Amino acid sequence: MLFTELAQTSRAVSGTRARATKRALLAALLAQAAPDEIEVAVSYLSGQVRQRRTGIGWRSLADPPPPADTATLTLLEVDAAFAAVAAVGGSGSQQARREALVRLLGRATAEEQDLLRRLLLGEVRQGALDALVLESLAAALGIPASLLRRAAMLLGSTPAAARVAVNAGSNGLRAATLQVGRPVLPMLAASAADVDAGLDQLAPYGGWVVADVKLDGIRIQAHKDGADVLVVTRTLDDITDRLPEVVEQVRGLRAERLVVDGEVVALRPDDRPHPFQVTAARTASRGDAAALRATTPLSTYLFDLLHLDGRDLLPEPLTTRSGLLGAAAPADLLVPRLHTDDRDAVARFFTRAVQQGHEGIVLKAPDAPYEAGRRGSAWVKVKPRHTLDLVVLAAEWGHGRRAGWLSNLQLGARRDDVPDPTGAADFVMLGKTFKGLTDQVLAWQTEQLLGRETGREGHVVRVRPELVVEIAADGAQRSSRYPGGVTLRFARVLGYRDDLRLDEVDPLATVRALLGS
Repeated sequence: MLFTELAQTSRAVSGTRARATKRALLAALLAQAAPDEIEVAVSYLSGQVRQRRTGIGWRSLADPPPPADTATLTLLEVDAAFAAVAAVGGSGSQQARREALVRLLGRATAEEQDLLRRLLLGEVRQGALDALVLESLAAALGIPASLLRRAAMLLGSTPAAARVAVNAGSNGLRAATLQVGRPVLPMLAASAADVDAGLDQLAPYGGWVVADVKLDGIRIQAHKDGADVLVVTRTLDDITDRLPEVVEQVRGLRAERLVVDGEVVALRPDDRPHPFQVTAARTASRGDAAALRATTPLSTYLFDLLHLDGRDLLPEPLTTRSGLLGAAAPADLLVPRLHTDDRDAVARFFTRAVQQGHEGIVLKAPDAPYEAGRRGSAWVKVKPRHTLDLVVLAAEWGHGRRAGWLSNLQLGARRDDVPDPTGAADFVMLGKTFKGLTDQVLAWQTEQLLGRETGREGHVVRVRPELVVEIAADGAQRSSRYPGGVTLRFARVLGYRDDLRLDEVDPLATVRALLGS
């Protein structure tokens, strides 16, 4: 299959908002993919490269070579090129990756270059990613989407399920089971604005709830098979060698074979969590694990058990899984948990968790199974919400469904030493967000921002700092990428504030204060 066929389909999918049309376009392409191409095609249509990390950033893509006139690249050639780029290491690796990337881009047409860039930067926004691609694949192969979805959960990804479906059909998908040593996609939680709203969402499950402290760490899934231990992240990246203390703790659990779900977090001497980026840096580091353990030790907290000595626990209720986990793990490895039907008790539990420096809580239905790979209704996370009034400094043209609109907002806080700001120099950029923007707001803000345009740099439109926007964020974290040394976590737009003046924009000090929240 030529890569241009996939690029053309991606463009066509981006150009329609009708889900049925998107599904038909994707299914038509996937039906043409050869068995050795299907995994790559599904990955790319889902907006991901199979290599996860290629070492390519936006700077490497800033000055592409002239595009080719004729489309000759095949899907497998692109995948092989990405693999070669990802494999480059050692001295001079940055230049070597750049040269390999230039060779690939030089063979690509303009349309292909655009898709390659968006794949490498994780910016494929066509209004149809993993869930719709899975439905389309099921339609292309003539198999039930539910069967394919179940296999994707147990095999770790839709591309992996696609490979089985093409080579072994429905019987192969039905044979997929949870296996110790093969990571499965984690169960995810929905969100609620506050404790009462979260409890209301769980009301259909009955009056009792399980409340877990939501730690501000890194989600892990650990597999134990005798003395062998595997530790993976939420995205199923293997980080076993980086976490020797976690490996030791899992190896010591009272079972021969098991799979546990949990969190690792770096704690201060007073048992309060370090800022998230401290934990993230430790788990991401490929340095001397023993030295890192000595300087930044990690604490493990387990909250679920998916398999125990040959018994698949995914369909079992949480109360059963919790009881078995308590028997297999010592109390100091279990996440703080409350099982109650008292709303006031849950509210107090939430307040105490936040006061201790944690993210919040996760409310869970006691009788619900573990829905691997799904953001089901049986888990609901509740976190305190911080709001800030910031100014829009620039915006970026959108992709996919948002093509033609200024979408990704570049946000600024007021400089601490400027009480009466008037221009862009009086603000400090904190980061970007396109979350929370409806089609109506996108259309309105595009018109408003273009009317305030001061210049353009590629896909970025710089504007006069006049529009104040209310932003919700889960907190802040240190960042060397932005001039203020800080950026927002999970920022989303609540609405524009035409009632606020520029001197009412929050100062940088207010944002920095969230670092300790």
